[in-house]
Amino acid sequence: MRSVIFSRFFILLPWVLIVIIMIDIDSKSPIRAPGALWMDRAQRTAKTTTQGVGSTRNRSATPIIYAITPTYKRPVQKAELTRLAHAFRQVPRFHWIIVEDSTARTELVTRFLAKCGVPYTHLNYFTPRRFKHPGMPRATEQRNWALTWLRQHRTKADPGVVFFADDDNTYSLELFEEMRSTRIVSVWPVGFVAGRAYERPLVSGGKVVGWYSGWRPDRPFAIDMAGFAVNLQVILANPRAKFKRSGSQPGMQESDFLKQITKVTELEPKANNCTRVLVWHTRTEKPQLVNEPQIRKDTVVIEV
Repeated sequence: MRSVIFSRFFILLPWVLIVIIMIDIDSKSPIRAPGALWMDRAQRTAKTTTQGVGSTRNRSATPIIYAITPTYKRPVQKAELTRLAHAFRQVPRFHWIIVEDSTARTELVTRFLAKCGVPYTHLNYFTPRRFKHPGMPRATEQRNWALTWLRQHRTKADPGVVFFADDDNTYSLELFEEMRSTRIVSVWPVGFVAGRAYERPLVSGGKVVGWYSGWRPDRPFAIDMAGFAVNLQVILANPRAKFKRSGSQPGMQESDFLKQITKVTELEPKANNCTRVLVWHTRTEKPQLVNEPQIRKDTVVIEV
């Protein structure tokens, strides 16, 4: 009988010790109010939300730069867009409006934009063939279609700056911060254009007084498409302002457009009074594909 009692005692002893240890640990733990855990979570949430609201408010006060890029199918198209994307994705508060000269949005550009890392809008507008002759203005319809999109999707409550970013240019990141403060129309020099190393507005006393250009400096606005930006509200306030197709002479697209929204006396010189080049009309060299077979020989289809 005694042996049975001892055997049961030793079986129960470990469990009794465990219970005693747990009670001791619990007695040393601080007692928390029933709502304490909920309050901690609520405070963390409120702090995060407050920080988020503050940063959103600061961002919303900064104008968005809307870069309008007409593009068309050619061997270097993806290479050109890739170069632009590398710059654009580093610019805060930036929206890329790409308009293809095609009857439909192409798979190449669609796939590219999906992975480019830049907020974008993808449009298309086909240029009638009668307007595709040498010497005729290019990308007129595409730029106008992008302006139409802005007028339909943006309001007076949206701060922004509109810039015409052709896909054959190279852009310094400084340029975008220069243009962001545009009140009406801002201007700056452009490199490798009009047969010169650069062309630029001539500035005196903080005002544009003339033009340094290798081609028709007598133009009302002797400037390249990459040499100006327009406040979004100016675009919205002038709903009929557009790039002209009929009645516009070659090389006069910029002047014909700017005459509809501003005057030379209202232009805002940027880039240290137009003495620094921050954009270059580089034009990627057209590849000589003389050995490209007429009939595909590679069994793998590769997108270039």
